[in-house]
Amino acid sequence: MDKLLPLFPLQLVVFPGQSLNLHIFEPRYRQLIKDCEEEGITFGIPAYIGGKVMEIGAEIRLKSIEKRYPNGEMDIKTEGCGLFKIRKFYRTAPGKLYSAAEVEPFEYNTRGDALAGARLSKLVAELFDLLKVKKDLGDSPESLSTFSFAHQVGLTLEQEYELLCIPEERERQEWMEAHLEKLLPKVREMEELRRKVQMNGHFRNITPPEL
Repeated sequence: MDKLLPLFPLQLVVFPGQSLNLHIFEPRYRQLIKDCEEEGITFGIPAYIGGKVMEIGAEIRLKSIEKRYPNGEMDIKTEGCGLFKIRKFYRTAPGKLYSAAEVEPFEYNTRGDALAGARLSKLVAELFDLLKVKKDLGDSPESLSTFSFAHQVGLTLEQEYELLCIPEERERQEWMEAHLEKLLPKVREMEELRRKVQMNGHFRNITPPEL
């Protein structure tokens, strides 16, 4: 059954389970967060891409208000707790400043293929090593969720949204593996170029070929 969900469209994609810290300054969203705090409601963040609100978005739970400013602005901590699909969009909710939509749950799963998960873990670990990214992939790489590292693998906003709209984890694994196999050769080339540039002017110990 559809429900009316307050909306906070942003030019970003939020994945289930993702923690998101936000600075709230617009009056309409200060009102939204006040309603979340007082009524215990959730809100939605649909991605805003190409000048329009996308159909699939993340349902967001307010975890805490970390700081309140004298002018009414605030710093908040939130978490993605599910996905929804917009059925009907309202520029403003009844009696409110913020927008809303009639939504239905967008079903998805996070149970992938263990072998694909292990392959992905190796590809992601190599990418993070090349980029000097410090992120713990956990003790069980075969159960690595694609949502958990989607923001760190060089996806465009449009690609992140495409990934969000894939309901099956096994399909997301295939999608992500194909992306990384295209990306890694480019990153390796850039790392080799960086190494060569850093070597410029250094004394080099190079073994000449036997002629």
